[in-house]
Amino acid sequence: MGDSWRIGVDHQEKTELVTDGPFQVVRNPIFAGMIPTSLGIALLVPNVVAVVAVILLFAALEIQTRLVEEPYLLKPHGGSYRDYASQVGRFLPLLGRLRG
Repeated sequence: MGDSWRIGVDHQEKTELVTDGPFQVVRNPIFAGMIPTSLGIALLVPNVVAVVAVILLFAALEIQTRLVEEPYLLKPHGGSYRDYASQVGRFLPLLGRLRG
């Protein structure tokens, strides 16, 4: 992500849209990595708490990306982000692409 690395959303900050490297495959590679990691932990420690944790993590990531990250990226990057998001999946390739 280089100079575009950030934690959270700062509406005054303007960063470049990163679409290369792992971002060519999925729009949220860090979040995409968190999902199989949590699934792996749940398989190592199979109990109700682990299963609930995986479900809550996935729900939290969906809420964060749909309600916070994507609206934020659409404002400064507009059509460029919309075009990119219509071609690249949210957490898995081709799954969760934005539509027109």
